[in-house]
Amino acid sequence: MTELDPRELRRAFGGFMTGVTVVTMRNTSGMVLGFTANSFTSVSLDPPLLLVCPGKSLSSYHEFSTCNRFAVNILAEGQEDVSNTFAGFKGDRFAKVEHTLDTRGIPLITDAVATFSCKTHKVVEAGDHCVLIGQVEAYNYTEIPALGFANGRYFSLGLECGALEPTGLEVVCGAIIEHEGRVLLEKTEAGFRPPQVTLSDRRQLRDSLRRELHACGVDAHLGVIYSVYDDPTTHHVYTLAKAPDIARPGNLDVVAIKDLATLSYATQPIATMMARYALESRTRDFSLYLGSAQQGDTHSLSERT
Repeated sequence: MTELDPRELRRAFGGFMTGVTVVTMRNTSGMVLGFTANSFTSVSLDPPLLLVCPGKSLSSYHEFSTCNRFAVNILAEGQEDVSNTFAGFKGDRFAKVEHTLDTRGIPLITDAVATFSCKTHKVVEAGDHCVLIGQVEAYNYTEIPALGFANGRYFSLGLECGALEPTGLEVVCGAIIEHEGRVLLEKTEAGFRPPQVTLSDRRQLRDSLRRELHACGVDAHLGVIYSVYDDPTTHHVYTLAKAPDIARPGNLDVVAIKDLATLSYATQPIATMMARYALESRTRDFSLYLGSAQQGDTHSLSERT
């Protein structure tokens, strides 16, 4: 049997879009514990069952794999900080996150899309994880959009769908394409800009951009939307992207991320966007910009590793 590359397999698994949850419990000493998981799914309605998969690398693995009760909290758009806290913060996680307690004293994350209080139904050993199956005893849910995760990054489907709603303006769609610390840029008479296409119909933005890039000799994987803004005549949409190889990018220039701040750009909004990209690339803590060419708001798209 051919040996599988664990890193490549993880990337393949990561292509499946999931929600983001925080699993919580209280151990026999009364200490509250929690961890971030996207390995969650419903199992059955009769009886009402769900499952999560704690990894054996968790410091609290023993407690979760032997617990009698636990809760699952599905996080909402805008709760990236909650996810990051329970994924990596080493201190008192519950002191940083607003929560309440269910009738059994198990923490429920405030403003989550849904919470499920469970008693343990069964635990199954499964490689470097266990499958923790819970029977739902109580739940709460709302209609607010959930936080998503795919390809190593958070995404906010509600925000992204809103960004693509019709506006009646001409549409420019472009991509910030990165490969090993370098970015592809197009040099125009006005200055540098990401590769882009101008369209009148936004129904196939990604396909149109992908075809344009392919014609330039670039096969890029288009990721999450990074910047959306309007000027008086045009609706601009830029995505993050990765390319397996940009050694021969046709008529495009290859620029190191560290040199992005030294360039002259075609427009001030593009200059602002590229400066933000250069800064956020240092931590991979990316954000989605929504607004006008002059002002707007950012929403976290944090990349988890």
